[in-house]
Amino acid sequence: MSYIQTGNFLRRILVLDAISCAGMGVLMVAFSGWLSGVLNLPVDLLQQASVVLLPFALLLAFLSTRARLPRAAVWAVIVANAIWAIDSIVLLFSGWVQPSLLGYLFVAGQAAFVALIVELEYIGLRRSPAVAPLHA
Repeated sequence: MSYIQTGNFLRRILVLDAISCAGMGVLMVAFSGWLSGVLNLPVDLLQQASVVLLPFALLLAFLSTRARLPRAAVWAVIVANAIWAIDSIVLLFSGWVQPSLLGYLFVAGQAAFVALIVELEYIGLRRSPAVAPLHA
């Protein structure tokens, strides 16, 4: 397994990702009923999204504290975020939901933000030098 020395840039992006996931997760748990009405998105969708976001935020926070990480762990984060962004856009065109204009902006805006995070995490991964694994 290949490891990287986690650079400051990558750590900061992982922290930003963790904070944004936690903030969005808390927002969707605490105000799912209100958001559902304003965005015209199902309450269940908002609550289930928060169930994904909150543990993911904890994982990101943990990873951001590591001086070295398996390269595969960072790739897993990048891929998970990319899937989230793509699925968000697919949701808007699937016909499964009929969001309000604010709902479209909310979903598209967070998808764009997550896509930006994907790019920044990829840049951070490329900037992080490879290191030998620790042996027990």
